[in-house]
Parts: sequence; structure tokens; C-alpha cells
Amino acid sequence: MVMTQISYPKKLVIASRESRLAMWQAEYVRDCLKKLYPACDVSILGMTTRGDQILDRTLSKVGGKGLFVKELEVALEEGRADLAVHSLKDVPMQLPEGFELACIMEREDARDAFVSNDYEHLADLPAGAVVGTASLRREASLRSKYPHLTIQPLRGNLDTRLGKLDKGEYAAIILAAAGLKRLGMASRIRSLLTVEESLPAAGQGALGIEIRSGRPEMMDYLAPLNHAPSAMAVSAERAVSRALGGSCDVPLAAYSVWEGRDLYLRAFVATTDGQKVCRAEQKLTLDSMSAADAMGLSVAKDLIDQGAMALLPPR
Repeated sequence: MVMTQISYPKKLVIASRESRLAMWQAEYVRDCLKKLYPACDVSILGMTTRGDQILDRTLSKVGGKGLFVKELEVALEEGRADLAVHSLKDVPMQLPEGFELACIMEREDARDAFVSNDYEHLADLPAGAVVGTASLRREASLRSKYPHLTIQPLRGNLDTRLGKLDKGEYAAIILAAAGLKRLGMASRIRSLLTVEESLPAAGQGALGIEIRSGRPEMMDYLAPLNHAPSAMAVSAERAVSRALGGSCDVPLAAYSVWEGRDLYLRAFVATTDGQKVCRAEQKLTLDSMSAADAMGLSVAKDLIDQGAMALLPPR
């Protein structure tokens, strides 16, 4: 009997943004890798990205999601890091040539959270109350359902945003529930928005691990961290967004959940003012990533057939 030689990594470097949430995510991946490979030296290379530095303008006006990943990709390209950990909703739908997502980890709660010091729910806010968000998707949902509210941009890391709320600059802010839960700050959540109130962004709540292409050994090392149900769900969502040119300047949502063996995918495209919305949904029995991608493309086609492209900003 021929024994197969199993290769284990001796050293791995994780590239990460230096925000508290990003470092938590990198440390979580580090700890998972240490459990898999106890003898491996796993370290974190903390970096500040342009997305972290530019806080006075919305992402849609300064370059979009790629601002959070570019410096990390440079570290991968130069060999200073072996993998980069991202909040998947911050990862562009088209990765640059030479990079790929090696795995998607099990998803946390993908819903949006209502955070306020004075109110329990969006419906409790009085006319003119200021609500902060950095997302055009959230803004479109808010303006559509709560036109009496004043929506203002809110940039910065999680602690910065909460600090602005606590200073009284906003009556409430909308954040991803996943980040608050991961940092042990679930107590700041006054209520969770239903997907009918605020359909999540593609990939929200999931962690993606990016590597340089052409490194099959890294794919093997990271394979145990891949969560197939989460990977298929977010693959369908990202396919919708990719087909519609999804970026920070597109008010677009795509969210799927498993119902037994069926994946239920919902998506919308809207104008920022929330006045025009195209919606589509589909439920299918799926068993592969390619089927998930095809499902996403089918939902995107439904949106396009309804006139979604006319709602998007010119490319």
C-alpha cells in the first residue's frame, strides 16, 4: 500500500486591514489555521488601506469597494503575505487578474442592524430624524419605506460610527449585524431589520479568503475552512451583482437563504431615492457552485428584463 505524503504549511502570513473588526476577522482565521496546522507559524500583516484613510466622502465617489483590498493584494503579489481576509461584501465582484477567492467561511447573521440610543426601531423615529449609513442600498431602502427620515452619509470603522452616534450626530445608524456580533457588541443592536425592510448586500456576513492565482498548495491548505452552503449562497448573490455591474455606486441587494435543499434568492435594484425599484426572486434545488452562479445570472436577467439597467448610474 502506497502512503500519500501529506504536506503541511510551515509559515503563513495573513494580510488584513487594521480596523478592529478586520483584525478580529484575521485573528479568527489565524486561530482556525493554527487548529488545523499546530506546527505552522501563522502571523498577521496589518495594513491601512485607502478606504480606511478617506473618510470625508462616500465610497461611491472615491473609487468603490476596491479601496479596501488593493493594498492587501499588493502584499500578496509581492509575496509579503500568503492570504488576505476580507468581509466579502467589500470585495469587488471582479477580482483583478492573478487573484482568486480560495474559500468562503461559514456565514454570520447577514441582516442589517438598527442601532440607536433612544429608539427601538426605525418605525419609532420621528419625521426629520437623522439616520446614518454609508450604503446606497440601505439608503434606497430607507428612502422608499421611510421617506420622512433624513438620511446622511456615515463613514469610518465600526467604533468611529458608533462614536458619532453617541455624540448625538445621528438619531440612529444602520450597520451590518455580523460586525457587531463578532466584536461582542450585540448589545448595541436595538433591533434587527427584516430582509423585507432591508435586503442585505451580496456576501454580507461572510468572510472571504483571497490568494494569488496559481498556488494550488494554498487552495489545499484553506480547503477545510470552506463552508459549501455559504459559498454557494454568496456565489449566487455575487453573480447577480456582477451581471449588473455591482459596486458602491449601485443601490443593489442580493440575498439567498437555504430552505432544505433549495436556495431562495432575492434581489433588487433601485434608484437612490427609493422611488423606482425592480425586484426578482427564484428558488431552486442546487448542488454545485456553477448552478448557483447560473441561478444568480437568471435572477439578474429577470431584473434586466424589468428595466433595471435604466436605474443604474452610467458606467
